[in-house]
Amino acid sequence: MTLLKYALPALAVAGTAAAQCSASTTTIQNSGDATALASCTTFTGSIAIATGTVDNIELNGIRTIRGSLIANNVTEMTTLRADSLEEIEDTFDLQQLTILSTLDMPALTKVDTIRWQALPALQGLNFETAVQEAGTVDIQNTELNSLDGINLKVVDVFYIANNRYLESMDLQLSNITNALTMEANAPNLEVSFPNLEWAFNMTLRNVSSLSIPSLEHVNGSFGLYSNFFETFSAPNLTTIEGDLSFVDNGDLTNITMPVLELVEGGFQIENNSQLTNINGFPELATVGGALDFTGDFQNVSLPAIDDVRGAFNMQSTEDISDACDHFEGMAGQNDVIKGEFTCDAEEDNPSSIEDGDNNDDDDDSDSSNDDDEDAAGHIRIPGAVLAFSAFLAALFGLL
Repeated sequence: MTLLKYALPALAVAGTAAAQCSASTTTIQNSGDATALASCTTFTGSIAIATGTVDNIELNGIRTIRGSLIANNVTEMTTLRADSLEEIEDTFDLQQLTILSTLDMPALTKVDTIRWQALPALQGLNFETAVQEAGTVDIQNTELNSLDGINLKVVDVFYIANNRYLESMDLQLSNITNALTMEANAPNLEVSFPNLEWAFNMTLRNVSSLSIPSLEHVNGSFGLYSNFFETFSAPNLTTIEGDLSFVDNGDLTNITMPVLELVEGGFQIENNSQLTNINGFPELATVGGALDFTGDFQNVSLPAIDDVRGAFNMQSTEDISDACDHFEGMAGQNDVIKGEFTCDAEEDNPSSIEDGDNNDDDDDSDSSNDDDEDAAGHIRIPGAVLAFSAFLAALFGLL
């Protein structure tokens, strides 16, 4: 009886502790609620911080959250700390935290999803060990000036946008399994992925430099749009299974992809106003979709090209008559360029295949006969026909 007298209260205390450490979602109203979880090395369920919370929150003692950690529209909290937290099995969700300035989680290494949006006072991360595993990273509208504290080797989705003070990103990623997108961050953002060898889709906008010295293979598409760098190099990239695009990069003067052999989708170079020479693709042999070059370039060299399966559209404000003559000799359904062919030199308004041809209503430009060439070396077929030809090529695989 004496043993039972002491055992029952002990079991009651243990049951209460267990109940505190497990819930579908437990809501933290104040610092006291957070302190009450300190005995939980593992919390099973999600932890949400209430919107009306005015205290700084310290979730000390917890090592694993088997759910999400959520703080949305908590406008009076300046600090969120978890000194022992190593893993969040679901989503680390921080949104609309207008004065949060300190995010201190020195042991955190693994998160399934990081979703941080609208954190206008957060300038840095106190992640001493660094997050090394994450499936999705989505960081938008913060004042972070770097991503120090996030050091992933593999990621599924990586989306970084509208972080106006983000000036540096140096990650040890080796594989992007779904998509990387970066846009509208600081205009002087320098991006380096020294170990990246494999990616699915990559889209970068508004960056000042990009270093990808180890990248060998892109399973999807690779696009560079409205960036600020003067040169771009991918010294080890051999294959792009989707599209390759360089569009509206106003400072770009040089592209070097010395071992690129295959672009299975379309290849677009459009409106890069300082790019005068397109000669950085010495090994490019195959373009599976349309080849579409428009801009102010003077010279084009594709010495290894032997298969363009879609439409061919090349238009420049400069005199590229020699290039037009060269590529015209390669055009024909059973020749190198199998799709419809357009090459315009000294064109006032170069138009890409997507733009269509601005002169479709001009009777003089509706013929593909050589007799219709003018002194500037125009060889014209309507842009709408080009686009339809490329569509048929992709749909039926006939070209």
